[in-house]
Amino acid sequence: MPFTLTKANEDTIILDDQGLDAANRWVLNFGPQHPATHTTLRLVLELDGERVVHCTPHIGYLHSGFEKLGEHLDYNQYVTIVDRMDYSAPIYNELAWHGAVEKLLGIDLTPRTKVLRTIAGELGRIQSHLLCIGAAGLDLGAFTAFLYGFNERELIYDICEFMTGQRYHTSWTRVGGLNQDLPDEAVFQKMMHNLIDNALPRALGDIEALLNRNRIFTERTRGISPLSKADAIAWSITGPVARAAGVKRDVRKDDPYLCFKDNWDGKGAPAVDFKVPIMTTGDVYARYYLRIEELRQSIHIIRQLLDNIPGGPVNISPETKDVQPPKDQVYGSIEGLIHQFEMIMTNRGFTTPVGEVYNCIESANGELGYYIVSDGSSTAWRARTRPPIFINYQAFPKLIEGHTISDVVAVLGSLNIIAAELDR
Repeated sequence: MPFTLTKANEDTIILDDQGLDAANRWVLNFGPQHPATHTTLRLVLELDGERVVHCTPHIGYLHSGFEKLGEHLDYNQYVTIVDRMDYSAPIYNELAWHGAVEKLLGIDLTPRTKVLRTIAGELGRIQSHLLCIGAAGLDLGAFTAFLYGFNERELIYDICEFMTGQRYHTSWTRVGGLNQDLPDEAVFQKMMHNLIDNALPRALGDIEALLNRNRIFTERTRGISPLSKADAIAWSITGPVARAAGVKRDVRKDDPYLCFKDNWDGKGAPAVDFKVPIMTTGDVYARYYLRIEELRQSIHIIRQLLDNIPGGPVNISPETKDVQPPKDQVYGSIEGLIHQFEMIMTNRGFTTPVGEVYNCIESANGELGYYIVSDGSSTAWRARTRPPIFINYQAFPKLIEGHTISDVVAVLGSLNIIAAELDR
């Protein structure tokens, strides 16, 4: 339970201006070298015994400059940078970025692209949740739970490599479509079915059997760092951390995109069906268990789309001059070659409307959005990101206050902090 500091004996102890025992308080650096802080997070803890009185998080250990790079690279080149923000699941960074660019240009994607992007986004959610659950178990000593989660991530990397040609930083999306279509749809479906029908259900069963009723795990997580619904809303927290506190907010439902929107194919197709898990205790255990249920919902979403992928192109018509032409036209016609050069030359590129736009998606950690100010060129005049991990991290000092040093790793793991979203 949270610890409440009491006044010390005024006859023998020097008190600070709040009447607390200042003489026995001490400061501890937690990280950045600590394994649980991933060498990029530094927490300065003020302690009363083993209880955390105050926490000051320090960020800035990556010096990435992600947002500034968005003002120097064009709308297609910048996809290689957003991949590296939440590197635990790069694909949904791409969906948010190019979704914003396509909103600026007024582009409506082809049905095939919408399905493939939706499947890829849910794969990213599965990637991230498996890492979060596994690492949270590892931080508390459950190394086997980490292996159960990480084995299936390797299967997802195999699928990503097959889909995009790259195993880790996929850089798959492009303005108006995708870098490439599936090499073989039947093979892709077979790989996906093996993942969602065999590997993932088995892994989730193993993780739950190991952790759900494990006395050590439950005592380290139940009642630890509870977050109320009101506080979650006041802090602008989104994603599993907010839903574990009772906030029913999911961008896929509240501001639908891709196949989460009705009539996504232009022929009356309904939005994919799924439920938004909600819990009310808001503690570390609730954040863990809610992610388990979200994994099952992601499997359910993929099943609805996997065997019904529409045919057709993955890019809008190149006649719009917003997308690069197909490679057969580049290699087989002078018009296609000229179009390709016009798109990639630094003094050419496509034009955009002058204005500003914001687009967001529901990433594994909450609302991930990009704000773009356009001056009419093929490069953003200003690019700004709304990273959910940065927003959620601001609440950490409040969440850990009054808990013990040993609770720090449990609370930090439940927030799923990826440092590259902190330093922009």
